Amino acid sequence: MTAVAERLIDRRLGFREAPAPYVRERDLRVPVSDGVVLLADLYRRPGPVAARPTVLVRTPYGRDGLGSLIGSLLARRGFQVLVQSTRGTFGSGGQFRPFLHESPDGLDTLDWVRGQDWCDGRVSMVGPSYVGHTQWAIAPYADPGLASMNADITASEFTSTFYPGGAPGLLNLASWVNQIGRQERLTAVTGFLATPVFGRRKRRAVASLPLQAADVALTGAPVVFWRDFVEHAERPREFWAPAEHDGFDAAAMPPVCMVTGWWDLFVDRQLVDFTALQRGGATARITIGPWHHGDRDSLSTIAQEMVGWLGVHLHGGDGDGRAPVRAYVQHADRWADLPCWPPPRTQPAEWYLAPGSRLRPDSPGPAGSPPAPPDTFVYDPADPTPTVGGPMLQPPTKQHDNRAVEARDDVLVYTGPPQESDLDLLGEVSAVVYVRTDSGEGDVFVRICDVDPDGASWNITDAMHRLVPGREATAPDGTTVVRMSLSPTGYRLRAGHRLRVQIAAAAFPRFARNHGTGERMSAAVTGRRIRYEVLHGTEHPSHVVLPHHP
Repeated sequence: MTAVAERLIDRRLGFREAPAPYVRERDLRVPVSDGVVLLADLYRRPGPVAARPTVLVRTPYGRDGLGSLIGSLLARRGFQVLVQSTRGTFGSGGQFRPFLHESPDGLDTLDWVRGQDWCDGRVSMVGPSYVGHTQWAIAPYADPGLASMNADITASEFTSTFYPGGAPGLLNLASWVNQIGRQERLTAVTGFLATPVFGRRKRRAVASLPLQAADVALTGAPVVFWRDFVEHAERPREFWAPAEHDGFDAAAMPPVCMVTGWWDLFVDRQLVDFTALQRGGATARITIGPWHHGDRDSLSTIAQEMVGWLGVHLHGGDGDGRAPVRAYVQHADRWADLPCWPPPRTQPAEWYLAPGSRLRPDSPGPAGSPPAPPDTFVYDPADPTPTVGGPMLQPPTKQHDNRAVEARDDVLVYTGPPQESDLDLLGEVSAVVYVRTDSGEGDVFVRICDVDPDGASWNITDAMHRLVPGREATAPDGTTVVRMSLSPTGYRLRAGHRLRVQIAAAAFPRFARNHGTGERMSAAVTGRRIRYEVLHGTEHPSHVVLPHHP
């Protein structure tokens, strides 16, 4: 990377001080316990080697890609950095099986780093997304522990993000498989064309059946990770156990700094991790902005938080004294500084589904009123309800007008009265839906929207839940009470706007369609229509719980 490019990057990320000089030593060989050799690059001060604290970055995205951006950025701030290519990527030996080898390989690497004459034994880790997950694969088990972590837009475990509510997150995984399966074959030209060309190919691939063969349509060759993902969709936690690090002892964890966004696919689980760390006695802080995964507008915050956190925990700098939680309230254009998560001043408020497609902010209906007839629709796996917006890896992401989807026969909507004043929502969101299907199978997708005075319906938050016969508690009349945690939010519903709850049986291809036949997702090629009844009223009080924040 040239000095001019580095100065431009520093300026874009908000760094104004003169950069420190550094040298880069390439292709250091790091042996791990099974004999595989992983390659790494060391960024250090020029001149004689001296033992210094070290920042470890473990990445599958290349030492000349994201790795060099992080390594050189930190080296220019005076940090010593080792950037390593994970197993099976960019020259490192072995086969890349995402998530499955990161704990043993990472711990072996940590021991190796601490044995080098240029390391004084203090090691921190940094990096976003998968690079952040490699930190979680080490930190709970390291002895002695890490000095600190910057784990951004990531989480301690795999399954709740990629199989949310039991429904495989199809399109996001396809986006990542498309990237990871091609990244070492892309040229400057094919990389430029990747978004329009491969975007169309990706959507065709995830719509094809059976899904177990979609990897060839995506990348032109079989991808082991895709096969793992679809083959183990029915019991994901069992297969992905090596990638699950959520059983950590918070008191033994290093200081952890996090950045995420309300539209990031990891935000749900990342806030669970943060809460567990904070309540368990760890030093932790988090910033939640109006961003999606990899949002360019988030990069300066990620970089500034990373440099500041490392400065405190590796170089003995002073902290900035900010609150443990800094959360952006969308459409209010303000940041809220909070002592903890969930916000302590938030008041949960129940909004009830009611007859006539209404949403009531007080109660499910007058006491003693007769049972309301259920609302019904039919889901067809051959024409699944499409997705629009939300926490996606690639556009369209964030908020979009939902009116076209809400006009479909397989979507129910319940709309509240116009707000008399601004209503700030900040915290956890949940839903309780009483539902019956004619087969006991099906998916329940719940989305909360902001309806503006012009009638546009803008998604705020949502969640999916997959019904599995025998796993759900079902009443004698076949009714299942579906309890769902929607993604948390920070959002202002402005005066004159209305809340809307949307209920459907799919959000395709964001989530894999439910075939309704009980077949394994990987091999299914046929489908069965499912008839839904959504119940509400005093006997079946379907509702959402929103975090009203003063």
